[in-house]
Amino acid sequence: MQAWRVHRNGEPSEVMRLEETDRPTPGDGQVLIEVLAANINFPDALLCRGQYQVRPPLPFTPGVEICGRTEDGRRVLATPALPDGGFAQYVVADEATLRPAPEGLDDAEAAALHIGYQTGWFGLHRRARLQAGETLLVHAAAGGVGSAAVQLGKAAGATVIGVVGGPEKAKIAAELGCDLVIDRRTEDIVAAVKEFTGGRGADVVYDPVGGDAYAKSVKCIAFEGRVVVVGFASGVIPTPGLNHALVKNYSVVGLHWGLYNTKDPQAVRDCHAELTRLAEQGVIKPLISERVPMDGAAAAVQRVADGTSTGRIVVLPSGAAR
Repeated sequence: MQAWRVHRNGEPSEVMRLEETDRPTPGDGQVLIEVLAANINFPDALLCRGQYQVRPPLPFTPGVEICGRTEDGRRVLATPALPDGGFAQYVVADEATLRPAPEGLDDAEAAALHIGYQTGWFGLHRRARLQAGETLLVHAAAGGVGSAAVQLGKAAGATVIGVVGGPEKAKIAAELGCDLVIDRRTEDIVAAVKEFTGGRGADVVYDPVGGDAYAKSVKCIAFEGRVVVVGFASGVIPTPGLNHALVKNYSVVGLHWGLYNTKDPQAVRDCHAELTRLAEQGVIKPLISERVPMDGAAAAVQRVADGTSTGRIVVLPSGAAR
């Protein structure tokens, strides 16, 4: 089969190679899956760079989530077992972690439903306890992780403020349903949030960016607000001033969604059922900006790494626009 392999760490476009390799062999409790679509996540770039919290042995295949078909014909969502990730024609995954793909989503959309939307749901509902009527501030609102949070925030009845970089992404954030869109390149985030909320600030901040985004967030957080730390796409990990959190009476909460798979797997199953319901109702739908053939995967991962993409880019190993 064909698979993208990484033999040394570095930038995705430089270290990913498309190679012929053997199909992976399922172990106990695992199944072989034909990959119909593989969603690109920022962690795929970090894996290539050797900067992710999980460092698989070299060589490895990146690709942390897919939509595929099992040998008995089920269309499923899966998180392939590294070092044999999803940018391949076949993967293996633990049977217990497979989730049925929602019928209302095509292969590419289904591939993008699992990690980003689970992260959003757990971040907003389990960690931040977002309530209807509250104001949610989402950084990188036109990106894969941010767009999921915007949709989930609107589904929860929140007023959503989206922060983006540039007019193209601002248009996308508005189309996603943001009640206010702030272009960080031309507008003052803190001033815009305070003006929009009548000086109160945002009740919940969803931050997959870190760096300056976090610094701005705590300057416009509401009384008893919650900042959900999801990631550090900026490459800068903030150093929170806990005295500031004390004086302003807000909370900073972290989210490592992957831990729920081992600490509370039933919650993951329940979340998938809720996401499937929302998807079937048309309330949420992954924003797919590109469907790329197998040979375009390395360049696509690089675009995600560079922050130039919008929504989700999905790799289709067969080359079909599913």
